[in-house]
Amino acid sequence: MDRIIEKKKYPPKKIAIIAAVSLVLVVVIYNLLFAEHTSKLNVEAQRVTMGNVQEGTFQEFIAVDGSVDPLKTFFLDITEGGRVEKIYTDDGKMVQKGDTILKLSNTTLQIDFMTRETQLYDLMNERQNSEILMKQDQIRKMNELTEIEYNLITAERTYTRNKMLIAEGAIPKEEFETSKDNYLYLKKRKDLAERAVRQDAQLMNDRLRQLDESIRRMQANIGMARNTLNNLYVVAPFTGQLSTLKAEVGESKAAGENIGQVDDLNGYKVKANIDEHYISKVYPGLDGSFEFNGKTYQVKVTKVFPEVQNNTFQVDMEFADGTPEGIRRGQTLQLKLNLNDGGKAILLPRGGFYQSTGGNWVFVVDKSGDFAEKRTIKLGRQNPNYYEVLDGLKPGEKVVLSSYDSYGDIDRLELK
Repeated sequence: MDRIIEKKKYPPKKIAIIAAVSLVLVVVIYNLLFAEHTSKLNVEAQRVTMGNVQEGTFQEFIAVDGSVDPLKTFFLDITEGGRVEKIYTDDGKMVQKGDTILKLSNTTLQIDFMTRETQLYDLMNERQNSEILMKQDQIRKMNELTEIEYNLITAERTYTRNKMLIAEGAIPKEEFETSKDNYLYLKKRKDLAERAVRQDAQLMNDRLRQLDESIRRMQANIGMARNTLNNLYVVAPFTGQLSTLKAEVGESKAAGENIGQVDDLNGYKVKANIDEHYISKVYPGLDGSFEFNGKTYQVKVTKVFPEVQNNTFQVDMEFADGTPEGIRRGQTLQLKLNLNDGGKAILLPRGGFYQSTGGNWVFVVDKSGDFAEKRTIKLGRQNPNYYEVLDGLKPGEKVVLSSYDSYGDIDRLELK
């Protein structure tokens, strides 16, 4: 007789499978909830650079290279072109104000000057001749006026006498009328002669005044031409040292061409080129400093040139306490130019990390010194030594400053 076999509800094999799956699920859930997911990288502590966050005075400044130049320099530019006829001194020598440095010759200018002088002499002769002729004519007309006045006096006397005689009937009426007409005629002639003398005198004065004005203009032109000839002599504008004289006897020079410069050696200034990024922050009056022969010297910005060339602009600075002993023209100085007066701030030393993170995060070293973790920060201004920390770091914390280029997306550095 067959026996009914009861089917087992949980066979051992099935129980084993369920147990294994449950164990896997527990492990996965544990990893998801409790396990550490931070990516790590083991680095040697000796191969990284660390720096301490500190509180101090943040001085915004820039480091620039400046060159020592004479306090005053005059560039010798040719005013009038010509051929170098004679050189009176040599490059590098001291010259006194007014000393002739070289002489140029220009035949065209010399001929033009002589032509203008000839024109002036001709004009002066014309003026003299015109005055002689007009005065002669004036004298002639004054003689005529004198003769008319004499005749008029005689005619007036005759006319007056005849008026008395005609009243007595002693003379014919025709004789009286003749004397009257002669008197009136000579009176009109006198009026016309006087008017002619006055007009001629006025015309003579006007003509001579015009000629005098022409002579003055011609003399002014000759004065300008003489100055032009004087420009063929290149002279020292002040006492100083002649440098970079670029001229040889017989060489032709064009107008406006530079042939050298004269430097005033009584003082020096510092000329520097600064990145255009700082053009809005640099202005006359800013202070700077530099080290020279073991001492610190102060400089002050005196002039800012607004023109930007090759992404830089130029400034002039003067020594605040006089020229340091031993400074020479052309010497290069490493300057620290202060852009503000400084203020309290949290400071982070500069380092290669900035190129990798843009200053948005850093690795902060744990107090134990065993590891460093990534932290988001916010930086502000910077100078060649420090960054200004606005958020994310506190004084006393230590930060990995060296480059992060080889760390990738690592969140934690294990310092070994």
